[in-house]
Amino acid sequence: MRYGAVTAVDNVNFTIEAGKLVTLLGPSGCGKTTTLRMIAGLEIASEGQILIGGKDVTKLSAADRDVSMVFQSYALFPHMSVLENAAYGPTVKGLGKEQAKQMALEKLALVGLKGFESRYPSELSGGQQQRVAVARALVLEPQVLLFDEPLSNLDAKLRRRVREEIRELQQDLNLTVAYVTHDQEEALAVSDRIIVMSNSRIAQEGAPRELYEQPANAFVADFIGDANLVEVTVKSVADGRAEVAIGSAAISLPARDLGPGPAKVAIRPEALLLSGTAGPASLPGKISKCAYLGNHLDVMVETEIGELFVVQYGARTMLEPGAPVAVSFAESGVTLIPPA
Repeated sequence: MRYGAVTAVDNVNFTIEAGKLVTLLGPSGCGKTTTLRMIAGLEIASEGQILIGGKDVTKLSAADRDVSMVFQSYALFPHMSVLENAAYGPTVKGLGKEQAKQMALEKLALVGLKGFESRYPSELSGGQQQRVAVARALVLEPQVLLFDEPLSNLDAKLRRRVREEIRELQQDLNLTVAYVTHDQEEALAVSDRIIVMSNSRIAQEGAPRELYEQPANAFVADFIGDANLVEVTVKSVADGRAEVAIGSAAISLPARDLGPGPAKVAIRPEALLLSGTAGPASLPGKISKCAYLGNHLDVMVETEIGELFVVQYGARTMLEPGAPVAVSFAESGVTLIPPA
């Protein structure tokens, strides 16, 4: 997708299997919403093809594609009741009033809004408005359902509940969904597959666990969850294992096709373990900051390889700044990053 000299989406190729939820994830301006709008027919691709159910829809208008979109703002009609909002699609398509009403009632019941039919959007909570928007998108039973940042207007607690509802609905109804968000936790929670975008291109795609545990590059490691990115030296490689020097500590990691020489590792904050005694597989350090966050502590530790961010789950005792500690590494959560 080009806007004059600017390429907003650059050589992006992917397939969404029927009945799967695939998330386009990335920072603002990476091209994810433009990609979604191209699938919807709200933007016409400058080059390439878009196929839905094997049919080439690249040059078709939005109205002629079998897709529905749930917008960030929900885009509900404030002067229409919940039922009228949900029945809007079939009414516009020219179906009879009674048929449109029945279709709308069925989908409202499906999203748990039975009994809310006569209310107006202003009388609903954010989560309920979101569900009306989903019911309206579902009413014509599209081949593909598109979500554009659907939870960004909700508070944190409601966001968790509504994302669970969306995932449940998608699985129960076997819906094919393209979902756009910049929220990594949301993407990890709802997706069968995640496509991480950066600078108008795909940085990596895969299952949530694969992206978190085996990031393809430093951008993905840093973007999906928190990661300490550290320069290291691969001393030797044998049988798919690499002997790695992280400062004065020596540890063994899956080689990921890397050879001896300088490299980077991504270390998840929960993969760093703090204790009082140092050994050959640990680094000496001292506490620089400690914050209590209810179910965990956020700790910053000063070491010979720089400041490391550590998360201690279940810890209740605050760690005093300046206190000496030994930093060791868990079995998982430490990954060699292939060079860019």
